[in-house]
Amino acid sequence: MSQLELFSRLQPLAVWRHFATLCATPRASKAEAALRDRLLAWARERSLAARVDRAGNLILKKLATPGCEHAPTVVLQAHLDMVCQKNADSAHDFSRDPIVPELRDGWLVAGQTTLGADNGIGVALILAALEDETLRHGPLEALLTVDEEAGMGGARGLEAGLLDASLMLNLDTEAWGEFYLGCAGGLDVDVRRAGDPEPLPAGWTVCRIALRGLRGGHSGVDIHEERGNAIKLLVGVLHDLAGVMPYRLVSLHGGSARNALPREAFAVLALPEAAGLDAWLATQQAALRELLRGVDDGVALGAETATADAVMAGEEQFTWLASLHAAPHGVKRVSRQVAGVVETSNNLGIVELTPAAGYCNFMVRSLVDRAADALADEIVSLFALSGTAAEKSGQYPGWRPNPDSVLLRTCQAVFKRDFGSDSKVQVIHAGLECGLIGAQYPGLDIVSFGPTIHGAHAPGERVEVASVERCWQLLRAILGELAGS
Repeated sequence: MSQLELFSRLQPLAVWRHFATLCATPRASKAEAALRDRLLAWARERSLAARVDRAGNLILKKLATPGCEHAPTVVLQAHLDMVCQKNADSAHDFSRDPIVPELRDGWLVAGQTTLGADNGIGVALILAALEDETLRHGPLEALLTVDEEAGMGGARGLEAGLLDASLMLNLDTEAWGEFYLGCAGGLDVDVRRAGDPEPLPAGWTVCRIALRGLRGGHSGVDIHEERGNAIKLLVGVLHDLAGVMPYRLVSLHGGSARNALPREAFAVLALPEAAGLDAWLATQQAALRELLRGVDDGVALGAETATADAVMAGEEQFTWLASLHAAPHGVKRVSRQVAGVVETSNNLGIVELTPAAGYCNFMVRSLVDRAADALADEIVSLFALSGTAAEKSGQYPGWRPNPDSVLLRTCQAVFKRDFGSDSKVQVIHAGLECGLIGAQYPGLDIVSFGPTIHGAHAPGERVEVASVERCWQLLRAILGELAGS
């Protein structure tokens, strides 16, 4: 089935047509210009007011339906970029190739890559609302931000005075039937250390150990499930290997996105001889599968022949492996104020070690800004013990819940009226742009909702088609209610 035929079969067609455009247009973080320019031209063809601010965000405005001019102005908000993750054996090039989804049992799925439903469905819903001439609404604004997934650069750089709205609907959450009223803030810890390469010992064998098969996922949404972290697991394997046979580390690479749980990691080693390594790795794989039973049953560990001409200095190897082995990852604390929600966590998301230099990144999240900063300080202190430079950066505030939100009450009432059941109110451990936007526009009443998306930030990401149609119905109904219809 062609992509054109696939999307033409989905409802609502107005939303899926726009999502098809997003799938066809590369939109990695910091590389959204082609998509933004395409949407800018689309908006001007429809006589929508349109501009790009200094941060690169696209802002569109549509006049109210006649008779609704005095309704409150609503800004619809989503981000243009997507997390670009693929399996190691995929040839997909995110800078050039379109996303190729397929329909499976009511879900739209990308098999070997991320789908970009996070946050492409939100963008598609907004574009469909802007072009719908049957929709009754007050003044509408659309804020389509850039660089959300790589540091929230668009929201961070959003200019004051560009938006007139008093209400905001963020369309970047992933569970139908839930309204979100708060989220975690966070920051990054970047660790760097220079190395001094040493020559490969004469006569030594070089091999590449691969740890694969983990589920990965969103480092905020999925962190509580205790899924395997490929970096931490492989470092643990190397720690155990040191007690079995001597080796020198050539390189260690794992993860590719700060906000994604690492699914794969690879270490190139030099050994005096590799006899017995395969059998030992098989016992390690069995132990890992027992450790991760019911969570990451597909974990696989194996070795293959490789080449190298240099190794890490012995002291550098010890410093990096000991530090990474001791470094925290996962849930630090569960919230005592919001039942069932993680308060503070961190994700060791990227490591890149070579004989000449090393780098790793930790993404820290918390519902309490001070707690995020404290955990980041612990990580900095850990690496300071070895004289390794670790710097905090990119701190963004959490979105503090407003239990008196008038917009929330409207959303809940519309949901119950149109869908016949009560909705849930949640706080999410993942980061949304709402806190940064709210800081720039104090007093903005914000609520977030979205369709059901599973596996965001990992290959196999999927969105439930029926929930997208329900989101469209809900968005139309909320805007109509706010317009006084």
